[in-house]
Amino acid sequence: MSGSARVPTQVTNQRYGGEVPASAIPSQRSAADAYRVTEDQVHRARIVVARNAEDSEDCRQLLDMLGLIGTSADSLPPVRR
Repeated sequence: MSGSARVPTQVTNQRYGGEVPASAIPSQRSAADAYRVTEDQVHRARIVVARNAEDSEDCRQLLDMLGLIGTSADSLPPVRR
């Protein structure tokens, strides 16, 4: 392989070609944060499961298996505990 490879020194926005502001880069997560799941993440996961399930029973089983539904309507799903 000839030539030298150039390593970028700044983060750039590939879509628009400009620099990405520092506020757009997520901060490092701690060990405690690694296990936190937001309500928005749960909602988006439920949508993905619902779109890809074969039928309502398949959807319920997948949601239960992934811990995305609670045992009752008032309880938190296991991923949020």
